Amino acid sequence: MEKIMTPLSGKTPTTAAAKKQKPLLDRMSRIEGQLRGIRKMIEEDTYCDDVINQIEASRSALKSVQLVLLDNHIKHCVKDQLRHGDDDVIEEVLKTVKRLTK
Repeated sequence: MEKIMTPLSGKTPTTAAAKKQKPLLDRMSRIEGQLRGIRKMIEEDTYCDDVINQIEASRSALKSVQLVLLDNHIKHCVKDQLRHGDDDVIEEVLKTVKRLTK
């Protein structure tokens, strides 16, 4: 039986945003593979610089997923919330962008 996760914010993605999740899940699977590879490299005493380079590649891949999510969020979820009069979403997005730019 599949476990249904409830969002922390109480909000759910729009239908359009949810449709874009499959490619993101595929990317996340590749990142999980990268992380397992990094663990194996450490277990096998791989040269530190090689491990560091793989960590940075994983970090970059996660950043890419993060930016795609932000793009989808603004184009679909935020746009929908603004259309329905929820101006509080602007502060939510600004907080998110501030965290991303630290």
